[in-house]
Amino acid sequence: MIKVIDPGFYTSIQDKGRFGFQNYGVPVSGCMDENSAKIANQILRNLTSSALLELTMTGCSLEFKKDTIIAVTGSDMNAKLNSFSIQMYNKIDVKEGDLLSFGRFEYGFRTYIAFQGGIKSEKVMKSRSMYNGITKSFKIQKNDKIVLNNSINKSRSTNQEKIQKLILSNNIECYKGPEFHKLSKENKENLLKKQFSISNNHNRMGYILNEKIKNNIKPIITSHVMPGTVQLTPGGKIIILMRDCQTTGGYPRILQLTNNAINILSQKMTNSEIKFNIKQIS
Repeated sequence: MIKVIDPGFYTSIQDKGRFGFQNYGVPVSGCMDENSAKIANQILRNLTSSALLELTMTGCSLEFKKDTIIAVTGSDMNAKLNSFSIQMYNKIDVKEGDLLSFGRFEYGFRTYIAFQGGIKSEKVMKSRSMYNGITKSFKIQKNDKIVLNNSINKSRSTNQEKIQKLILSNNIECYKGPEFHKLSKENKENLLKKQFSISNNHNRMGYILNEKIKNNIKPIITSHVMPGTVQLTPGGKIIILMRDCQTTGGYPRILQLTNNAINILSQKMTNSEIKFNIKQIS
């Protein structure tokens, strides 16, 4: 078991998400940066669907009540075990009584902590991912007790340099959305040639960009949306939907991000710059 000493800004339990319930209006949720989360579990030879902790912007403090093995991936928040720095993207042996803490982040925005065997928490609609109104809590609170599954696995390391380059990339690959063809020629050029930046309005539901483009598209009927859908509001704001997004929307869907692009975007913070790059369907 693990005791939460300090939950940090926004720490939650996540897994691969909640699929098959979108027709009931239930968001997919799951890890914002699936790639970093997947690697954390792979290092410990957990199932890639194993639940783990997602830390946003700031780290947390955890006191371990039993021996285990952990792996830390994603954003570098200067992880420390008993005040000593630990290496990311490797298995770390933890003993009963040890304290895991974090400092200032060096790059990225979200860090993942995987535990040997994964987290054993409330499971709703085939997922342990926290979401307000679906699970009892939407984030970890002070003094919470985190229970782990009992499992022994062999571990391996991975290429940290390659993952860091992916997190730092500003290349947002996407496909043309259902209403892309309705954009004017000028808007299409602006959308694909300009650098955009992240506004201070961003969270697990969506990212709003600072820059606008003119909206010449007539309103559409409420239609299906999903994580990675890029919407254009009547006022020209660009909204990129993320893992906790709604399942329908009425704004034109001008682009659809690849899953890898969602991973990259989830590691961006306020004023980070991005550039859309349309990927051709092979």
